Amino acid sequence: MIRFLLLFLCASSLYAQEIDADLLAIKSRMDAVEAFTADIELNVDVSFINMPTKHAKMKYVKGKRAEFESDDFVMIPKRGLDFSLQQLFEYPFITVDRGEETKNGIAYKVINVIPTDKRADFSIATLYLDTQRVRIVESEINTKKNGTYNLEFYFENDDMLLPEMVNVNFEIERVKIPLNYMGKDTSIDRKQMKEDGVKTGKIMLKMTNYNLETL
Repeated sequence: MIRFLLLFLCASSLYAQEIDADLLAIKSRMDAVEAFTADIELNVDVSFINMPTKHAKMKYVKGKRAEFESDDFVMIPKRGLDFSLQQLFEYPFITVDRGEETKNGIAYKVINVIPTDKRADFSIATLYLDTQRVRIVESEINTKKNGTYNLEFYFENDDMLLPEMVNVNFEIERVKIPLNYMGKDTSIDRKQMKEDGVKTGKIMLKMTNYNLETL
């Protein structure tokens, strides 16, 4: 019995140390990005919010939260700014291969990322990997406090490292949108906002004029 237990513990330890090789290749590529700036065009698709297109300047430095400047309030969920998904890799994790899934005629590798450290702010993430172009094209992140985010990444060409567009889908109640700070040019249907039922939102980010610093 003791021998069997030792063998089980050794096998579990080896399994926990295995990280998907394709994900590591993508992470290595993203880790080469030291900093970047970009112009952002932002549009919101929320049933009870009518907000015109917003513009901002985004600044990213590796290891820090992204910062942005705007003449008006810009509503971007925390996960929507994390193009590098560095927050997923902040603490130790394991990966589980979920096979392949085809979208728009392209087969993507699907994996789960599961943190092994309770300090992580998410419980599980599902990533769609473009192994040929070495990048992530979609992620679904189940956070512990802010619901579920789904991020779709779109790239201008096969060699592009950072996305040209990002669509962020999220649960509105869990994000707690600061409605009082969305700008005077924004109208809100508060009656519809208070209606029962789960409400979801979508934010569309378009990035241009990248200035990229790499190793």
